[in-house]
Amino acid sequence: MQLVIVGGSGQIGQLLTSYWRNQGHSVQIMGRSTSTQTTISWDAVQLGPWVEHLEHSDVLINLTGKSVNCRYTAANRRELWRSRIETTRLLGQAIQQLSNPPRLWLQASGSAIYAHSNEPQTEAKHTIGGNETHASARWQFNVDLVKAWEYEAVAAKTPHTRKIMLRTSMMMSHDRGGVFDILCRLARSGLGGTIGNGQQYVAWIHSHDLVRAIAWLIEQPDLAGPINLSAPQPLPNHQFMRHLRQALNTRFGVPIPSPLMQIGAWMLRTEAELVLKSRNVIPQRLLEHGFRFEYPSWPEAVTNLLQLR
Repeated sequence: MQLVIVGGSGQIGQLLTSYWRNQGHSVQIMGRSTSTQTTISWDAVQLGPWVEHLEHSDVLINLTGKSVNCRYTAANRRELWRSRIETTRLLGQAIQQLSNPPRLWLQASGSAIYAHSNEPQTEAKHTIGGNETHASARWQFNVDLVKAWEYEAVAAKTPHTRKIMLRTSMMMSHDRGGVFDILCRLARSGLGGTIGNGQQYVAWIHSHDLVRAIAWLIEQPDLAGPINLSAPQPLPNHQFMRHLRQALNTRFGVPIPSPLMQIGAWMLRTEAELVLKSRNVIPQRLLEHGFRFEYPSWPEAVTNLLQLR
């Protein structure tokens, strides 16, 4: 199998690349950098010689985009938009030109598209975010960003290419620098208490299950459209943090009220939305079509991740 991963130098891209190369598949990384990981160079602005590398490829995976772990300043908003919407539109134009296009386009998306709600959000039954009265107005940008991101992929006229939108939740992996690593450091320093009122749901997925789910989706020819990549048992923040403290044998964690979280996020140059927005995301389509999670619950996932560190 021949796979092309756009933006493959990131955490998820590296995991997928390692997984498929270990199985003997051909994986090419397309990016703007000149690092040793990049095998196809593009400017992410216009069509060019890079389009030829998509010809006869089996799967295109688009993961490109500036991280949302930043402040939503005007400059960052422009780059978040450009790096997602404009590049996705360009890839759609490239596929339309091919005589032998990829049979599958896996398009990165996010669970931020759903409303701030404790109600379960499935692919079939959900509420798209949009000016909720009990949510911060700053959160609307991320909703609009994900909606536009998906729209560009859906709007592309690619009749011979199946398209899947990967609505991914926070990925928990054992490697350094990721979300789980940051949470562990906070908990060990005594800052692993309840965040906000603690009732907001945390949607997450173990990195092992994320890679397995994406590989599984490739082999499901009847599945297309949005897919929630999230563990089937999201849980409120106060339970999420308590299980983490227990696994780390940390007895106490200082609670962080919402106003203090807002200040902390500003100091860290990020957005409080990432931990205060409630995301009760359920992977209904994965479960209904027979995918089995190896780490469906947070307690067993956190135990495994700590064993791998």
